[in-house]
Amino acid sequence: MDLKTFTSAISQIAEEKGISPEKVIETIEQAIAAAYKKDYGKRGQIIKAKLDPETGRVRFWRVKQVVDESMIYTEKELEEIKKGKKKPKEGEKKIRFNPERHIMIAEAKKIKKSVKVGEEIKIPLKAQEDYGRIAAQTAKQVIIQKLKEAERESIFQEYKEKEGEIVSGIVQRIEGNNVFLDIGKTLGILPKSEQVPGEFYRPGQRLKVFVQSVEQTPKGPRVFLSRSYPKLVSKLFELEVPEIASGEVKIKSIAREPGSRTKIAVATTVEGIDPIGTVVGQRGTRVQAVINELGGEKIDIIEWSETPEEFISNSLSPAKVLEVRILPKNKALCIVPEDQLSLAIGKDGQNVRLAAKLTGWKIDVKSVEEIEKSQKNKK
Repeated sequence: MDLKTFTSAISQIAEEKGISPEKVIETIEQAIAAAYKKDYGKRGQIIKAKLDPETGRVRFWRVKQVVDESMIYTEKELEEIKKGKKKPKEGEKKIRFNPERHIMIAEAKKIKKSVKVGEEIKIPLKAQEDYGRIAAQTAKQVIIQKLKEAERESIFQEYKEKEGEIVSGIVQRIEGNNVFLDIGKTLGILPKSEQVPGEFYRPGQRLKVFVQSVEQTPKGPRVFLSRSYPKLVSKLFELEVPEIASGEVKIKSIAREPGSRTKIAVATTVEGIDPIGTVVGQRGTRVQAVINELGGEKIDIIEWSETPEEFISNSLSPAKVLEVRILPKNKALCIVPEDQLSLAIGKDGQNVRLAAKLTGWKIDVKSVEEIEKSQKNKK
């Protein structure tokens, strides 16, 4: 074996597939063991191979589990189980003895004196120079299959770690309601339910997407993406605002109607930092960058407060609130000037609806005139 070529090939495969060289060698060892078993082994045997990349030598072992009489069914017990007279007890760990997979403790001690019941023992096998054409083909197929599995596992682990994060993707194709994006080592799926209403996608378009979940399937990992998830907005602000990334400014709450409007509540524990001004940026550059990424979606940035009245009042921004009355059952009444009523409620009730989502309070908005009229009627 040309060792220089061999080690170079391992390094190349590892780099191309994003797999560690150790995993590639392990895969080759499994393939060689499968090839050996096909030509020289028997059914039920467990054969393992060890490849030395430095010398190119391969060693083989048969692996057997060490057992004693208490661990195996007797012939009588097996016959009773077969006839249905006996059922294995719940939690019973007895096994059917197979000479190809098991070895009695007395025999095992002849090979290795220190071996104990329940352990595995390795029995060296003679290395065969010629594995045969069929066996070589088997080895090749196993290597290809195992490398695919290792590559899939590597991709799955990589994107599993990116769950809850933002990745950049390029639209590859659109199939029915689903949009497929190239996100690096695999394609991500942007389902209809996670798309932004009114947003159009075209092949070649670059987008930032939120990694919502990663699932392992027989065909490989499936990465589900989102453009409508509220956390996409907060993660975009993390990218644009260093103070959010460092924790000096925190996004305390977020409410979103994708493609239309988002409200975020921000706060800081650091003296001298204006949380709203920090997030907006000089001349609005930071917030504008996020708005552009979201295709023009409006964003209201309000200051969070521990005081419910103040937080609720802020949440109705840009409307000005005169008074907030806290009512039973998590309800709040907001009183605004007559000329601010439609702004506070918003088009189709959107502003007050988002404010309620943001604060977690049921908000009712009334003008001063409505309150006065209601009080007069009571008299």
